[in-house]
Amino acid sequence: MRAVDEVVEQPATPEAPTPPAVARRGRADLWAPLSYLAIAVLVLLQLWLDPSGKVLASNKDDHGFFMYVFAHGERVLFHGANPLFDDRMNVPDGVNMMANTSVLAITIPFAPITHLLGPGVAVVLALTLGLFGTATAWYWVLSRHLVTSRVAAWIGGLWCGFAPALVSHANAHVNFVSQYVTPFIVWQVLRLREPGRAVRGGIILGLLVALQVFINEETLLFTALALGVFVIAYAIMAPRQAKRAARHVLAGLGVAVATAGALLAYPLYFQFTGPGSYHGQPFLPDKYSTDLLSIGAFARQSVAGNAWLTRHMSVSGTEDNTFFGPVGLVMIVVSVVVLWRTVAARAAAIAGLTLLIVSMGPTLKIFNHETAVPLPFGLVSHLPIINLVSVTRFAMVAATISGVLLALAADRAREWPAGRRRTWFRVGLVLALVPLAPKPLPTVAGDPLPAFLTQGTWRPYVAGDRTLVTVPLPEVTTGRGGMRWAALTNLEYSSPRGYFMGPANPPADRTGSWNAPSRFTSHLLWRVREYGVPARLTGDERQRIRQDLIFWRAGAVVLIPGSRNGDALLATLTDALGEPQQIGGVDVWDMRALPIPSTE
Repeated sequence: MRAVDEVVEQPATPEAPTPPAVARRGRADLWAPLSYLAIAVLVLLQLWLDPSGKVLASNKDDHGFFMYVFAHGERVLFHGANPLFDDRMNVPDGVNMMANTSVLAITIPFAPITHLLGPGVAVVLALTLGLFGTATAWYWVLSRHLVTSRVAAWIGGLWCGFAPALVSHANAHVNFVSQYVTPFIVWQVLRLREPGRAVRGGIILGLLVALQVFINEETLLFTALALGVFVIAYAIMAPRQAKRAARHVLAGLGVAVATAGALLAYPLYFQFTGPGSYHGQPFLPDKYSTDLLSIGAFARQSVAGNAWLTRHMSVSGTEDNTFFGPVGLVMIVVSVVVLWRTVAARAAAIAGLTLLIVSMGPTLKIFNHETAVPLPFGLVSHLPIINLVSVTRFAMVAATISGVLLALAADRAREWPAGRRRTWFRVGLVLALVPLAPKPLPTVAGDPLPAFLTQGTWRPYVAGDRTLVTVPLPEVTTGRGGMRWAALTNLEYSSPRGYFMGPANPPADRTGSWNAPSRFTSHLLWRVREYGVPARLTGDERQRIRQDLIFWRAGAVVLIPGSRNGDALLATLTDALGEPQQIGGVDVWDMRALPIPSTE
């Protein structure tokens, strides 16, 4: 086996393989990606059955959001829209797409698919290829640079691409399942130690970093932190080798920073200072933290998972960022023991453990019970950038590093003489992997497009840059139907409000919020939907609703059929706007008589 330390310190030059070995490796290089693709399709199978009619049951809100960003990508390519800013949602203020997880490096290349088949197909395809691509990328890097066994590389790719963390994020988080750039970033950083690679390697690394920014900045942050801890740990344990490589690495990183900086200067400037920019999150970074018992438990979407237990140890209805299973946890520890003499493997294990502990937040949580045991995150939780991250997601680093360590240990085990030790190690891998096999993600029916939209009846109402005001208004948790409708039409019409990240109440309060700044009508309709009691409006309140509709440039108000407490919403809107018309299966209030506010 090619030792990890040799890879980190001095590239190995293995003997040329024999023709039969080349043939076997060629077959493995074919079957490994095919197996990953089959598993990825299985995970998203329920959504593949009806991509435009179903939504992922565990994360309806983010599913609608990513349909929206794919529709935005279609508008960029086919209509010349600004990739960094969208004016079709949250009219009249728009949405800063750089300040949101707009995955532009995916949505723009996918624009032809979105244009021809719709954002529903684009989202499920991106999720499927994200799982497949992440596993395949890790298999490629492992098999070419870190291990000699294709089986060991397959195990590593399988874990890195389909660990419970990745499967849980396949509930609509296109940004987190698309980690296929990460292994190449890691490898390019490690290769910077080679003399003569500062310029070429630095440029390649800078390009990869720029690409990753347009997929997911959080993943890039996690990767940088993990590499930082790895380098520190390695330097402490092998100072002589680290000192020898430092000059080359620093020079390469300088080139990488210059390359990425040149490409990202304006997009990042726009993200942090442009219209719709914000600072901070609508929740404290330690609100969602990793439960200690979740490390050795089974995730809800694994074959051996228990949904009730998982819910009591999971941070939300979507994310299971650990859940390695009891045997899986044992095999991770065994792998560290097997590789303990390898300095780089020890440094990797330290990096994974450090980020895992960080993911637990400021105090230890056990079976959803907050203890008084302090943890290191409390010391760094208020640092810039760190305070922008949901802390439990640091555990994804531990999940990925675990996959790499399993692959390295499996490769090392091949060198052991036949006997109980090698047999038990293989049995342990099977017992670790099989119970973690993923099940198809559940789906539910989405709000169907009414004839009012499918037959184009809406078009006269939005002439002259007017909007469709769908009720419930497009907002987080309450108005996903209207946002999904807009996305399924590829944002052909504009809408007020929406589910996105933006400033809470500019200019006074630019703290991040999941909703547009509240207005009288948005708060009123939210209250009616929440409590099911029609509002008794005064003349002044009807006038305030009229002013909000003017602000939103309303051409028509449309009540989404089947909405929660729809009778109360209908009664309130009728009181405010008069009797609606029944057009194309929906209640419509014609607002074209309202003036359009000046844009000057």
